[in-house]
Amino acid sequence: MPEVGFARLNPLEGSFAAMMELEMIDENIYRAGYVFDEPYALYGGQVAAQSLRAAGLTVEAERRPHSLHGYFLRPGNASQPTVFQVHRDRDGRSFSARRVVALQGGKVIFNMACSFAAPFESPERSEPMPVAEAPMGSVSPLPRMFGFEARLTEQVHTAPDYPLRFWARCTEDLGDPAEDQLLHLCALTYLSDISSGVGAWNTEEFRSDSSLDHALWFHQDVDMNAWTLMDLHPESVSHGRGLYRGRLGTEAGVQVATIAQETLFRPVRRD
Repeated sequence: MPEVGFARLNPLEGSFAAMMELEMIDENIYRAGYVFDEPYALYGGQVAAQSLRAAGLTVEAERRPHSLHGYFLRPGNASQPTVFQVHRDRDGRSFSARRVVALQGGKVIFNMACSFAAPFESPERSEPMPVAEAPMGSVSPLPRMFGFEARLTEQVHTAPDYPLRFWARCTEDLGDPAEDQLLHLCALTYLSDISSGVGAWNTEEFRSDSSLDHALWFHQDVDMNAWTLMDLHPESVSHGRGLYRGRLGTEAGVQVATIAQETLFRPVRRD
């Protein structure tokens, strides 16, 4: 595993687990020094996962995240370190609320509110995940993601650029989910931004563009070394913005998380 540092890294040799290692530089302030050269703006799933990791480092271990809501404010740069400032809004008897501000060059590129909850016994109900072909056949690396692979399954919505339903898993050993469930939930967060359900409505003139905001609700503990089904559906496009929702579930058909995201929906840039 590459060490955390400021050396430029080859994305093909990158490590998700190392990316999640944050340096504490002051009380409630952390730095991600895992950098690499990339021709695009910083992948949103990366800064969201690192923000959740930073917040989790300030919360009691038995409290696990149950929701997060983030806004992408400026393009980030993968070749520069990111600093995360955590605000401890409240620690109650059952819930811990945190806000995280991610900065590069002194400017905010992302902010997030997230909430953690203590374990609580209650009835469990959920809609079953859709029946999908098992993750068999050829394996493909996920673009822009370190340590993940994907397998396609049948599509409900046809998108011209990327699939809206697929299986994915982390190929790096993340360890026992019971011992570091936060790391596995960060891996799910990292995965959750890789596609766009609004892509089903892309045309030659307009297409889904940069993410604006991202919401994620965690329903069950996850094992991101196991195959996880990602199933995205478009909801609405208007005023140059598109909204989609999504569900993530296990091979056993258990829904583990829900996504909602709004993206820009803009004219295709011919340049």
